[in-house]
Amino acid sequence: MAKFVLVHGAFQGGWVYAQVARRLRKAGHDVYTPTLTGLGERSHLADRAINLDTHIQDIVNVFKYEDITDAILCGHSYGGLVITGVAHEIGHRIRTLFYLDAYAPADGQSLVDITGADTALAFLSQAREHDGMIPPIPASVFNVNGADAAWVNRMSGPQPLATFVQGVRAGVDAAPVANRTYVFASENGGDWFVDTHARLKNAPGWKVQKIACGHSIMLDRPAELAALLLAEAPH
Repeated sequence: MAKFVLVHGAFQGGWVYAQVARRLRKAGHDVYTPTLTGLGERSHLADRAINLDTHIQDIVNVFKYEDITDAILCGHSYGGLVITGVAHEIGHRIRTLFYLDAYAPADGQSLVDITGADTALAFLSQAREHDGMIPPIPASVFNVNGADAAWVNRMSGPQPLATFVQGVRAGVDAAPVANRTYVFASENGGDWFVDTHARLKNAPGWKVQKIACGHSIMLDRPAELAALLLAEAPH
């Protein structure tokens, strides 16, 4: 039996993984889909003071209080920054780092460092108008499938700017985890992860996959994603 910890991206919550979690549990595995502080069912805790460290600690605590070891730790989008930070805290508890159309930061990088000045300025402008929070980006921007797009928009909530401007202390290359997988959504609606995919696809120690779908792979291709995650389980 494997243990999976699935970390969502910005604006969303553990709810986004429901279809994938059902498949993994049906296969006999333990699955955790925590929601980061201030989002999803924890939106009543939303606060401009929440930063990347808060979200890293959220996941570290899941491992601690659920006594999780040898886990496949998956992070989607912004969640790639979170799982990178977690790996440097408790790498000995992690079997595989699984980046799902996600940021894979270098030492000290934040989300806005990776996305560039134009995106950073847009986020800063939005945060000034919304008390330090960034309104959710419409699902259409990420090419979410038509059946789920309206639901995703209803369920998504604002993200604290501080989570995007705080960098990881150490990057993915130094993370003390042996197994690393990257899954790239080639029709995700933008070019946010093109450079990351190009950098990692031939990098030693990485398994890299490409799926022709929108950014929310867990919604567009849940069966295919579940199969890729199951391939990481111990045999």
